[in-house]
Amino acid sequence: MREGRGFLVRLRERLRYWFDGTMDRGTPALIGWLGLASAGLIVVVASLVVLFTDEDTEAHGGWLGVAWMSLLRTLDPGTMGDDTGRPVFLALMLTVTIGGIFLVSALIGVLTAGLNTRIERLRKGRSRLFERGHTIVLGWSEQIFTVIEELVEANQSERRSCVVVLADRDKVDMEEQIRLRVPKMGRTRVICRSGNPLKRADLELVSPDTSKAIMVLPPADPEADTMVIKTLLVLNNRAWRSSRPHVVAAVQDSDNLAAARLAAGKHGWVIDADDIAVRFIVQSHRQTGLSTVCNELLSFYGNELYIRAEPSLAGVTYGEALHRYELGVPVGLRRADGQNLLNPPMDTVIDAADGIIVLAEDDLFIKLATGHRAGIVEEALVSAEPRDRTPDRTLLIGWNGRVPKIIELLDSFVEPGSALDVAASHRPPPDVMAPYENLTVGFKHCRPTSRRSLEALDPGSYQHVLVLCDESTDPEQADNRTLVTLLHLRDIEDRLGDPYSIVTEMNEDSNREVAQVTRADDFIVSSKLISLMLTQLTENRHLHDVLIDLFDPEGSEIYLKPATRYLKPGAGANFATVIEAARRHGETAIGYRLGAQRDDPPSYGVHLNPPKTAPLTLDEGDHVIVLAEEE
Repeated sequence: MREGRGFLVRLRERLRYWFDGTMDRGTPALIGWLGLASAGLIVVVASLVVLFTDEDTEAHGGWLGVAWMSLLRTLDPGTMGDDTGRPVFLALMLTVTIGGIFLVSALIGVLTAGLNTRIERLRKGRSRLFERGHTIVLGWSEQIFTVIEELVEANQSERRSCVVVLADRDKVDMEEQIRLRVPKMGRTRVICRSGNPLKRADLELVSPDTSKAIMVLPPADPEADTMVIKTLLVLNNRAWRSSRPHVVAAVQDSDNLAAARLAAGKHGWVIDADDIAVRFIVQSHRQTGLSTVCNELLSFYGNELYIRAEPSLAGVTYGEALHRYELGVPVGLRRADGQNLLNPPMDTVIDAADGIIVLAEDDLFIKLATGHRAGIVEEALVSAEPRDRTPDRTLLIGWNGRVPKIIELLDSFVEPGSALDVAASHRPPPDVMAPYENLTVGFKHCRPTSRRSLEALDPGSYQHVLVLCDESTDPEQADNRTLVTLLHLRDIEDRLGDPYSIVTEMNEDSNREVAQVTRADDFIVSSKLISLMLTQLTENRHLHDVLIDLFDPEGSEIYLKPATRYLKPGAGANFATVIEAARRHGETAIGYRLGAQRDDPPSYGVHLNPPKTAPLTLDEGDHVIVLAEEE
């Protein structure tokens, strides 16, 4: 007896375990059990009707007919209202109707819960992609909107393109923010997936094997470089099933560059955001308007750099090739061995295997001159004499971690005897104040937002004023303080008669538009410029060395030089004449800036790759944009 009871207990426990196991399978299992219960109810009721009500059974088509009636009453209780027959039949129909109410209600509840669960899963963005040739952006920061906007513009000519964002954020929230900040998507689809790029399982959601490029976006986090390096390690150590896409990334600290490049491997390109930001700041404070030029060069709006083979120019010198293009401006050569030569010597002979680095609106708008070339107006040319380079004085207002590098780089540019005064609320470390080769560094106590404190600095005694962002506070708050400082400086300058140029660093590009009222000579939004550079490399990794060389103090750089160095003021000419004037100085002219338009957005007077034959008159206050070895 005890053995029989024990067997029943074990059997009951096994059945319960088996039932619990089916429940763990989710909504399909619940629907199956409810369907089975409904079928059982219908079979039992139909069989009872056949056993106890012969006349009603015959009247309703036998067992199958009664079963059909029971099914209808299970699904729709109102159907029972028209039933007629003996009390036993009606009682059985009432029983199946009541049972159906409970079963159908439970079924509706299960279906609703399952549908909500499915919608929630879709909302979380956990389904795997099946795309090909898409661009993947790993991570999230304020610069994601700049990146997407540029990728949309870059893919305008594509019939179908896709950008996939993988970040550890809510999918719906990401999509909503992208729609608000980038309303015009064109033909590009933007897909978001929620997941941690540092986890391989989450990385598989975005189908990296079939992508064409992957961008690792630095997050707004103190440990940004650590996260970027680990992401690069995950990508580099992944088992790729097909050809690997190229990977681009940026690190914020120069000390982490070597580690990041080692983590990225041979298929990755890592740029030093901190070093490039310092170069932008130093060069822009000496060449006001440079950031506008760089924004257009790095953006997919306007003119861009292309590398294009031109076998027909084999044997022609670079100086001669400058006049061989009807559309587009050559800026350098890419040798067959991968070496880039920006603004090479004018007598450099072009080889058939060389690529020509051309500035143009689009690769479709690069065209060699086939017939009559643009005429050169010789009488408008001037023979410029070397300018006397004299020491200058620069006032640097504010303090952040880039100041030591800024001073070091500035020392390599200025003439011996130049001076730099750091105006901040705290004295810089002693090593920053150490003697330099060409630069004398001083310190003045200052509260940048105080008008009285700024006037005490005597800004009129300086040629250049550079305002830096405060890293110790929120980026938005830092920009607000910078805006107040700029307003004070501009008003002081107006009272003194415009004795100095003002270049400022901003955190957010949106604040740059607000700050235009200050009429500062230039604004540096280094985070945006880094994002633009990453996007360019995502679309064309071969531009990496070109862009790095372009902003390297060694070799040729971008300069905005007085137009009077090339053309007589007010003389009628054309841009072909400007190209020839620059060529005679060993420089490559790529555009000009009109001083009268320097406060007019969005170009601020900058005109890159203008028509070569259109009439052009440049006056004092205008500048020619050139690639040159030195200022």
